[in-house]
Formats: sequence, C-alpha cells, structure tokens
Amino acid sequence: AQVVRDREGKEQYPLAILLEAFQSIQRKGARFILLLTGLPTLFPKLVESRTYAERMFAVLEIGRLSPQASRDAIEVPQKESRWKFTEDGVKKIIEVSDGYPYFIQFVCRETFDHLIANPNDLAIPIDAIVRKLDSDFFAGRWENVTDRQRDLLYCIAQLDHADEEFTISEIVDVSKGLGIKPFVYGDVSQALPRLIEKGLIYKNRHGKYCFAVPLFSGFIRRRFQMPDAQKRLFE
Repeated sequence: AQVVRDREGKEQYPLAILLEAFQSIQRKGARFILLLTGLPTLFPKLVESRTYAERMFAVLEIGRLSPQASRDAIEVPQKESRWKFTEDGVKKIIEVSDGYPYFIQFVCRETFDHLIANPNDLAIPIDAIVRKLDSDFFAGRWENVTDRQRDLLYCIAQLDHADEEFTISEIVDVSKGLGIKPFVYGDVSQALPRLIEKGLIYKNRHGKYCFAVPLFSGFIRRRFQMPDAQKRLFE
C-alpha cells in the first residue's frame, strides 16, 4: 500500500502520473484493475488531479456499520476460535470502534494478540489498545500541525457533533469558553484550508466541514485525559 497525492507547490504529481500510466496501459488492451482506497478526501483529489478522472472509477463508500453488521464483523471471524467474546465484550468493541470497520478489526486483532501472549488474562485491554491506536494511527497526523492549529482542532473536538458536520461559526462560538485565545471568523476561514491540505479536515458541502479521519475528535480529547478502566470481557 502506498499513500499518493500531488503537491503542486513542489511540482510533484505522482497521482496524475499514476492515472496517466494506467490509462496508457488500458489503451494497449491490458486487463488490469486499479483499486484505490483512502479517506473521503481521495475522490476529490482524483478529480482535481486529472480532468474526467471521475469517469475512470466506480466509487464505493464504506462508512460506519450498522449495529448488526458491526456484531457480525466481530463474531463471524471467531466462530472457529476456542475463545469467544462475551456479550459485554462485543458491546465494548462496538462502542470503542463506533462501528467503523478499520477500528473493529484493529481492536479485535490487538485483543487476540494479547490473549495469545497472555492466555490466562481474559480481559480486553481496552486502554492499552486505545493507546496503541493513538500512537499507530492518529499521532502522526497530530504531530504535523502547529500549536495554533491544535487549538483549533481542540475547539472542534469539543462540539457535541464533532464527528459529524460543523461550521466556522460553531468553531468560533465554542472557542470562547475553553480557556484558550478565542478564534474569530477570519482566523478559522484561513486555517481550515491548511488543515484540508494536511488531510485532517475536508469540506463536505457548502459551509460544512468534517474531520477527514473517523474518531479523530476522541483522540484529541484523550490528549488531555485517558481513563484507566478495564473489564473482564472474555469467557
């Protein structure tokens, strides 16, 4: 797997080159399929990279699973295993993952790796798994932003609907009661494009923005506090 994106300021266009190379192969009659996966920002980048790129692909969006689909994703793969998650364990995994497939498989994999190494410990080490998820998945993105951009992201994370859509006005309003230097409308409108460029935010529709990375708001809040509770969730 490779992460590919064009950087016009540096005159680097690997995504455009990839699409051109694949079209050239297709014109020669070679039967290959190009499969690209990524965050919600991927398809707009394809369209921006090459004219009519949207005609090259069939787009499949995989978002949050339903409760039943989440349960199936947890329980079906373990049918042949000697260990089974308890009902509490299944509910905890769904809660931590919020139904996102990547996070479901991450928690399940880490749990079974822990169990193989510690066969007498039948608790899901949720705190340790979340810390590993933070360091493996989220931390690199967080380290790539300035202190003031972190303040802005922290403001967004305090919104009740932080994992859904938010607006500039909502960010400005919430920033006034968090003990940091408040943001004004112009600050936010200038900062968001830079966060979009860094792949942390994307513009969902006119005036509406979203975190590009699922559950990123939870990571931001955990930078300030992480609970230590563990429960016995295996049987």
